[in-house]
Amino acid sequence: LHAHFLHTPASVTRYAAILRELPWSCSAHAKDIWTTPEWEKREKLEACAWVTTCTEVNARHLRDLARADRPVDLIYHGIDTLRFPPPPSAHRTCDGADPLRPVSILAVGRAVDKKGFDDLLAALARIPPDRHWRLVHIGGGPLLRKLKDTARGLGLADRIHWRGPQAQAAVLDAYRAADIFALPCRVAADGDRDGLPNVLLEAQSQKLACVSTRISGIPELIHDDVTGLLVEPRAVALLADALTRLIADPALRQRLGEAGFLRATSDFSLDAGEDRLAERFAMRH
Repeated sequence: LHAHFLHTPASVTRYAAILRELPWSCSAHAKDIWTTPEWEKREKLEACAWVTTCTEVNARHLRDLARADRPVDLIYHGIDTLRFPPPPSAHRTCDGADPLRPVSILAVGRAVDKKGFDDLLAALARIPPDRHWRLVHIGGGPLLRKLKDTARGLGLADRIHWRGPQAQAAVLDAYRAADIFALPCRVAADGDRDGLPNVLLEAQSQKLACVSTRISGIPELIHDDVTGLLVEPRAVALLADALTRLIADPALRQRLGEAGFLRATSDFSLDAGEDRLAERFAMRH
């Protein structure tokens, strides 16, 4: 038996495996790792045959808790280039100087604490007034109304388009229409955090320059000033500086977008992860 997520799904799978006298395994991701008590993780790592996880940060943490002979495999989620083929045209070369051609910033993700979208709004409020931009946000979530109120309080409401949840085809179109992708992840109050957000891989598959934070597995994908820009979590001033730099420099956006595309579609391809999982499932326990 195999479970996705180390918290409740793994508990159910573990009990079912005991009842059926079968081995079981698990894929661990983000919230399920960082909000599960340590004693519970140790018990499950002891009981299962093997575990896979999607970032090196996760893998090191689980290996520290597991027995030496308990396999913990690092397998990145990977990007499916059939679902996210390369963009048909290059991104725009505007620099935000013309108010009639604002630079388009895209953010995709649920409105929850760990995404840091309130940090993004605070950073956007710090961008010099002679650099013109607009923000598109895609996603639902419990903090969406609060974010809209925050945007109004900062005087940004007329520059932000809140699109809510969208089908994948619409999200792909949004990646291709944007100039910059922003995702300022952070650790939430309850310890929840992202592992390696799929939306970063998706954005890079569309040659979109990304700015994010040094947290969890994100630096495994984005190398600062090589395949994107990274700042510290909750560092609003630094985030504003990074966004301003990207807005004003279309050549930088192109360089980072091209490098990010090559890394995402080669080192993070879907095929390598599928092959490793196939090997694990084929093993006799």
